[in-house]
Amino acid sequence: MAHDNTSPLAEQLASALLRHGWMLATAESCTGGLIAARCTDLAGSSQWLERGFVSYSNEAKHEMLGVDPALIAQHGAVSAEVAQAMALGALRHSQAQVSLAVTGVAGPSGGSKDKPVGTVWFAWALPSDTGPTLGAETAWVKTECVHFNGNRAAVREATVQHALTTLLHWLSQH
Repeated sequence: MAHDNTSPLAEQLASALLRHGWMLATAESCTGGLIAARCTDLAGSSQWLERGFVSYSNEAKHEMLGVDPALIAQHGAVSAEVAQAMALGALRHSQAQVSLAVTGVAGPSGGSKDKPVGTVWFAWALPSDTGPTLGAETAWVKTECVHFNGNRAAVREATVQHALTTLLHWLSQH
């Protein structure tokens, strides 16, 4: 299987989240739930994965995560602003303390000069004493844009790997 190398990542992620006593929520567009699926490949994931949102359409981003349609209209669905709004929306609409969001152009079509196929925006939100207020909670958010090469499957797989690897990195910093 192409995702055999995700299992050690999921195990490390599970350990890090359990160590902090935190739950994860995912907000996925271009990966269509693959990140949550990789997490649930690991037995016992219900102890640290709270829920996953697949918000493929702009309407779903708004309805499920509360992403402002004006934000999408201004910046496009594949943008730092929308990825951040998705990550924060996943926290607001779940019981999780940590979230990750991905929105991108997996291809083979849909790319543009500014956002070619393989462009993916990521956002990770973790608890912080400084950050936007989320009700009683606060979150620290990091966004990143990565350009992946390859076909649709390769872009989606690289997105899963990068999302989980980077989340593990940020968890190790907390």
